[in-house]
Amino acid sequence: MIIVTGATGLLGSQIVERLLTRVPAGQVGLSVRDPQKARAFADQGVRVRRGDFADPGSLAHAFEGAAQVLIVSTDVMGEESVRQHRAAIDAAVTAGARRVLYTSHMGASASSHFQACRDHAATEQALRPCGVPYTSLRNGFYAASAVRFLSQAMRSDQIVLPADGPVSWTAHEDLADAAAAILADEGRFDGPTPPLTAARALTFDDIAVIAGDVTGRTVTRAVAPDDRFRRQLTEHGVPDEYAGHLIDVFVAARAGEFATVDPTLATLLGHEPTPLSSVVRKHLPGA
Repeated sequence: MIIVTGATGLLGSQIVERLLTRVPAGQVGLSVRDPQKARAFADQGVRVRRGDFADPGSLAHAFEGAAQVLIVSTDVMGEESVRQHRAAIDAAVTAGARRVLYTSHMGASASSHFQACRDHAATEQALRPCGVPYTSLRNGFYAASAVRFLSQAMRSDQIVLPADGPVSWTAHEDLADAAAAILADEGRFDGPTPPLTAARALTFDDIAVIAGDVTGRTVTRAVAPDDRFRRQLTEHGVPDEYAGHLIDVFVAARAGEFATVDPTLATLLGHEPTPLSSVVRKHLPGA
């Protein structure tokens, strides 16, 4: 059985939807914090059980009978993130899984400027000696994050954000398709995959042009100093620690951590990845 964790989240749910086009529902199991939220999958014949990384004891039942376990990374950061991922890895191995997969990031590195990428690197470090083959999905930076930055930054048709660098903004839908393909073709990748990215790396100067094309308005780009932008975030109620993480995304982008473009995702999909313009057109409010 293929077990998918986090299957009610934005990425996890799409992975399950695409996996069900490749394998019978009876071969898929879900580990979710709230099984009621996965009722639609249960109605299709998918096994749904409660499993919570923060409650390791719950994972034995959730992972029972696993041949593969896909650990969708948690949305917390720092030591707690890595602790939860380690608990899931240990539970998967104990359950007898012959392969553990993990949704990592193209920028995973112990020296990254971005905390989440350091967490991904630490989780990959925990996977290496786990005792079974593993696959680390080096996902491109989620295009949905670019849309969130864009929708929050556009004031009077102006994008005001810290200085950035090129980023391979990649659609959730494409990454879900890739994960489903890899799960259905067990062993296709051992260890970290190549970066699973869109075909272009774009700056917010580029994104301003895209936003203008999509909205039919003239959209300009202005640079906000890091300290001023962080102060604005906290003044609007964003916790200081989280504001710091957001600033670090731009610091890492300036360092080129998310600029890589690789053809592997296109190969897995059988077509070119979704361009950011399509994601913006679909999800930008008012587009």
